[in-house]
Amino acid sequence: MKATLTAILTAALLTGTTVSAQTVRSQPDWLVDPSPFKAHVTKDKAAGELVLDNGLLRRVIRLTPNAATVDYRNLSTGAQLLRSIRPEATVTLDGTVYPVGGLVGQPVHNYLNPDWLKTMTSPPGAYVFDRVEIGATHARFPWKKRLEWMPRDMPWPPPGKSATLFFRPPAAPPVRTGLPEVAIHYEIYDGIPLLCKWVTLVHRGEKAIRLNTLTTEILAAVEPESYVGRPIAWMTPRPDIYVESDYAMAGDGNSHVANRVVRWGSDPLYGTQVHYDRQTPCLLECRLERGPDQEIAPGGTFESFRIFELLQDGGDRERTSLAQRRMYRTVAPYVTQNPILMHVRGADAASVRTAIDQCAEVGFQMVIMTFLSGFNFESRDKVYQAQYKELADYAHSKGIALGGYSLLASHGAGNGADNTQGAPTSFGVMPCLGATWGIEYLAQLKDFIATAGLDVLEHDGSYPGDECAATTHPGHRGLNDSQWVMWKAITGLYRWCLSEGVYMNVPDWYILGGATKTYMGYRETNWSLPREYQEIIERQNCFDGTWEKTPSMGWMFVPLTEYQGGGAAATIEPLKDHLPHYEARFADLFGYGVQACYRGPRLYDTEITKSAVMHWTSFYRAHRTVLNGDIIHLRRADGRDWDGILHVDPQGTEKALAMFYNPLTEDITRTIRVPLHYAGLTGKVWAATEDGKHQRVTLDSNEEITLKVKILAGKRTWVVFTSKP
Repeated sequence: MKATLTAILTAALLTGTTVSAQTVRSQPDWLVDPSPFKAHVTKDKAAGELVLDNGLLRRVIRLTPNAATVDYRNLSTGAQLLRSIRPEATVTLDGTVYPVGGLVGQPVHNYLNPDWLKTMTSPPGAYVFDRVEIGATHARFPWKKRLEWMPRDMPWPPPGKSATLFFRPPAAPPVRTGLPEVAIHYEIYDGIPLLCKWVTLVHRGEKAIRLNTLTTEILAAVEPESYVGRPIAWMTPRPDIYVESDYAMAGDGNSHVANRVVRWGSDPLYGTQVHYDRQTPCLLECRLERGPDQEIAPGGTFESFRIFELLQDGGDRERTSLAQRRMYRTVAPYVTQNPILMHVRGADAASVRTAIDQCAEVGFQMVIMTFLSGFNFESRDKVYQAQYKELADYAHSKGIALGGYSLLASHGAGNGADNTQGAPTSFGVMPCLGATWGIEYLAQLKDFIATAGLDVLEHDGSYPGDECAATTHPGHRGLNDSQWVMWKAITGLYRWCLSEGVYMNVPDWYILGGATKTYMGYRETNWSLPREYQEIIERQNCFDGTWEKTPSMGWMFVPLTEYQGGGAAATIEPLKDHLPHYEARFADLFGYGVQACYRGPRLYDTEITKSAVMHWTSFYRAHRTVLNGDIIHLRRADGRDWDGILHVDPQGTEKALAMFYNPLTEDITRTIRVPLHYAGLTGKVWAATEDGKHQRVTLDSNEEITLKVKILAGKRTWVVFTSKP
């Protein structure tokens, strides 16, 4: 029986020997088979420590004389992340800063010697550890699953273990001091090197107290690089840990831009670092830009944003990307929903019914009444809402989901005083979601959805993280609490939608906050280019967008009628006249497992067109599970030679599916190496080509195979890999 990687690394650390890369690769790979890595939370009474461990990471929290993280290791590499002890959190209450946990007395901050812990003490004036509760993970919010839109049923909440550490205020019980109790929550998940952390405050005092600010994580991490002088730029992102929060907005469909609370900065205690100006960014602090500035009433509770800490086991871009994508599937599995959808240009009954009928005929699953269609989500007219209830019922009778589009940012409130005041805006004008108009707008969306029985909300503009300095809005008191209030309001809408089974297209990064899809990443005016240009650019967009998104997380766009110019050369309608191009678009998108907003009055105009659309929806449905799996990026489209990707699903029957595209005007035959490690295949595998022919091939020592592939001019082909014929 092979020793575990943890045991190998532990033995190497004790003996001073090294572990080869080949030895590491020979151990179970959690990205291929996560099943051996089960989460555990144990209390070591003898050592006075709490241990969170799943075989991939280990975080050890010493509980006496106060609670503090003293060990944070990546068990896949043996690397230690921690070099110095800090509080587990800080809270500022009525203007006073309180550390929560922590130990002081470390002589230098370059590294942590466990022997120093014997003489270290609790920080003066700190919240003190009281007790710990260990249990299972909990769902962050309700989720009504739509299994018909998912490749497989995903567990919710993510399986794993939780630990909650309770802290009492300095020197006295909460009732006597008037300070709230602080609880720090941790979750560790099965099969992934990932921790979740957040903070709650429970106030049992007799008078209200104001939470001005809080920092939910302070991690004095090992620096990934060391400079004496001034570097042009510090290493970013860090290769050892990726941190993301559900407090995200204004990301433009990008997680890194949307990350509003994660800050890597210099460590003022690290006076012995190499950098002459002591500015090495090696201190992680997770806090809001401003606020939350929330009053906690007697008997009240405050819950913070959550952060997710993903430990990385290598600098390879594909591997770190796969880890990030696995994180989303684990803690936001609702993003695996991937319905095939149409944007209908007209919201009148005849147009909507035609779209519903055509979608049902060809295998689409959803109709969205698109922007400028005439659909008014803000209407309070019950007769108007009843008309869409009839259409929704008709859609449901055909197995089709129905919904519509609503614009928020750049819209402007009905009353100018209800727009954000006294702070810059992202899109020229932004209704304040703490103002009367904003509060009523969000309530109106819920009311319309519930009354009409709609299944989809396409929410353009969403909330871009703007602030508001108004002091007369009923939902917030001023600038300091405005962003927090509006974030809570918008995520409250999205989480309500998720609990009702309502699908959401939201062009911003609310993935961890409850939204089901954002955009893949494209420039709208490119759809005004000649059709042949659009094909190449479309595949580039999908290739680039799936580095940090799964195929199901990002939508693309296919305007069937003229869109923002371009004339006949850019337009697909009449569909029958441009059928090869129309098919190419389906092949691009379904081949990537990516759904697009097909925007127009119809999906087909002749039986031949209908047959072509059905061919590609059938292809997607037949291979749906693997097409929604992870993407391995093979070659980006450049119009000079073949391009392609590999889908992998080691837990599926179809372990992998390779898509190859030929943009050239001549047939080509290429010898292509296909990496199959992440497909979970070993030894001999079966490869089935597009025409149904099977061949048995053998993986080489790099877990790759070499294929000779012929691709017709301007066409595409695919190969499916299985362990059995």
